[in-house]
Amino acid sequence: MEFYRDWIDSGEHIVPWVVEKDPSDFGAFLNFLYAEDSEEKLADPNKVPHSTYWLLNEDDLLVGAVNIRHRLNAKLLSRGGHIGYGVRPAYRRRGYASAILFQVLQIAKRMEIEQVLVTCDKTNIGSWKTILKNGGVLESEFTEENGNVVKRFWIRMSETN
Repeated sequence: MEFYRDWIDSGEHIVPWVVEKDPSDFGAFLNFLYAEDSEEKLADPNKVPHSTYWLLNEDDLLVGAVNIRHRLNAKLLSRGGHIGYGVRPAYRRRGYASAILFQVLQIAKRMEIEQVLVTCDKTNIGSWKTILKNGGVLESEFTEENGNVVKRFWIRMSETN
């Protein structure tokens, strides 16, 4: 709940999208997280299977979350990519974003995803530096209908640790 409240109190958009859901009913929250974690569970053909992981710090405090999409559809290919990650506002600028991205890249390797698409807003300098640090190669930028510029990075699994 502290993780969720930290985001709400900041007034920022919660990333990754799956942790926007209020976890007050923890059982329902867990059901939500596991509802689309495999192809067999997908009811909507426009969705893709995805899994969510959490990052605890050295004090066992929940500081970050990451959602990995097992494959891409057309929407995710342009905006969203394979991975969405976030560090709660009170714990940023401590290396947690890089740690969580590194860890989820290891998961992507085990899933046999050959290259991973990670996107972020151009204004999110910390995020694109984290992606570059983890092997990201800028492919392109595009402007959304609202004027927001999104950077698209590819990370080849064969070139990561």
